[in-house]
Amino acid sequence: MEFNYSGGKPLFQQVADQISLGILNGAYQEGAQIPSTTEISKGYQINPATVLKGMNLLVDAKLIEKKRGIGMFVLVGAKEKVEMIRKEEFLTHDVNQLIEEAKKLNISLEELKSILERGYQS
Repeated sequence: MEFNYSGGKPLFQQVADQISLGILNGAYQEGAQIPSTTEISKGYQINPATVLKGMNLLVDAKLIEKKRGIGMFVLVGAKEKVEMIRKEEFLTHDVNQLIEEAKKLNISLEELKSILERGYQS
């Protein structure tokens, strides 16, 4: 995990993002236990309440579950759900931002398509 302590994104959101990225890339398999609040807070010098707030975002999103007295575990189907969420964020935010920037630079749709195709081929 890597955290930006001076950036604009709140640490609890970064905790949630890092764990969901771990679910997406297979570092945290479905059904597996994730690091505890204490492990993360001690390892990265983050307040335990901040770590818990980030984890609770993932509980609310039904990506992980709390098992009383045992810890937090990745739910079955979480990887597919994370992929779907990130894909939607990419399509609604990043692609729109790309299109707006292309328009500002007078890049035609055909030029943009060509650039994207070259990017996919490389």
